[in-house]
Amino acid sequence: MSNPKSFISYSWTTPDHENWVLALATELRESGVDVILDKWDLREGHDAHAFMEKMVTDPEIKKVILICDKAYADKADGRTGGVGVEAQIISPEIYAKQDQDKFVAVLKERDESGMPFLPVYYRSRIYIDLSDPSTYADNFERLLRWIYDRPLYTKPELGKTPSFLSQTETLIDIATSSRLRRAIDSIKMGRSYANAAAEDYFRTLAEEFEKLRIPTDSDPFDEAVIQSIEAFLPYRNEAIEMFHTLALYLDTEDTRRILHRFFEQLIPYMERPEHVRSYRKWDFDNFCFIIHELFLYALAALMQHERFHSCAYLLAADYYIEGYSEYGRDVMVSFEVLRKYMESLKHRNERLKLRRLSLRADLLKERCKGVGVSFQQIMQADFIVFIRDHLDRPGGPWHWWPETLLYVRPGIFEIFGRSRSTDYFNRAKVLFGIDKKEAIEPLLQYFESEKNAVPRWEFESFNPRYLMGFEQIATKP
Repeated sequence: MSNPKSFISYSWTTPDHENWVLALATELRESGVDVILDKWDLREGHDAHAFMEKMVTDPEIKKVILICDKAYADKADGRTGGVGVEAQIISPEIYAKQDQDKFVAVLKERDESGMPFLPVYYRSRIYIDLSDPSTYADNFERLLRWIYDRPLYTKPELGKTPSFLSQTETLIDIATSSRLRRAIDSIKMGRSYANAAAEDYFRTLAEEFEKLRIPTDSDPFDEAVIQSIEAFLPYRNEAIEMFHTLALYLDTEDTRRILHRFFEQLIPYMERPEHVRSYRKWDFDNFCFIIHELFLYALAALMQHERFHSCAYLLAADYYIEGYSEYGRDVMVSFEVLRKYMESLKHRNERLKLRRLSLRADLLKERCKGVGVSFQQIMQADFIVFIRDHLDRPGGPWHWWPETLLYVRPGIFEIFGRSRSTDYFNRAKVLFGIDKKEAIEPLLQYFESEKNAVPRWEFESFNPRYLMGFEQIATKP
């Protein structure tokens, strides 16, 4: 990069001010800026007015720095002295030229009320403030970045249009947006109706699921499942925003009940509706994926904000399914019901010869973007639910298959790393429904003794003891 040329315009206010300008010019030159300054470049016999005009209009001078104090502003506005001459040249340049990056005001002085001394022609523009010694270093860097055209913040490149926006034929209207905003605003403002607004939002969201039903004659059906899952993405992102809001602002017994009832309302979508007599198990696979995903995000968001009791509530409380009574089944079921096998993804993997170990894990990972929850946090939630499932039902049967752990890598999950602190572990242990660390040891021994106890995807698996860093738990105050 060549050295940029810059001209400094200033007023000969006082010797101290002139020395300050000289020091600034020297500092800029030491930073590679070819500074043009009258003290260095204007000699006896030179035409001062012609020199100033050349400095302002010369195309080789890429940057012009205006050192603004009271005297400079007064002379520029009054068109007096050398500064006044420069103002007559500069002001039309600023107003008329499309490229407004050539001039910048550097503030040297403020008035008694703290207002900047700036020429009238410059008052609507952004300046660089070097009047405060405490911020001088940072703002000098801003000046250098302006001269070199290297701003601190640059626009990222435009990405691709999200696939769910391009699939207009499968999009559904967002009927929940106004209710979401009302609920979030009422929660943040501490309104008396905040719980009711949250409940109204979740009830409406659950009702919107009906729009996602896939016609049974869809062909190929697995493609319709994928499109439905993609179409739900705007709804999912809204729900995650609500999970975060509740975790941050309204973590109470009432909100735990509201979240629990929300997932309870979703469970029937994974089963045959009353009016349907002929069906295939995969007819409801889109609902199976979406509900499972939402449950993981709810837990991950709550864990992220250390709302362990709310997570424990969702894991400990059974879920009521009214329709089960018709078939003699228990109407109260555990959280395991929120994760069901998806036959359609197995079919898709075979039909398209994708040879993926888990399309479900792939989808969960690919969709984990820009929602304030990392995929690492999703995997952590998945792992904790897997452990809780085993601790709640010694000897089985177990039904929670931690799909996302296909992608887990060696290392300790955050909650377990922090649980080295006994105080932290005593708060987090409610996630597992245990009173002490030693309650987990028999389960870990079982995993180590039974070859098929830990999920495996061909050659991929994980070690629960290592993911916990078990030996280090509760070893510090």
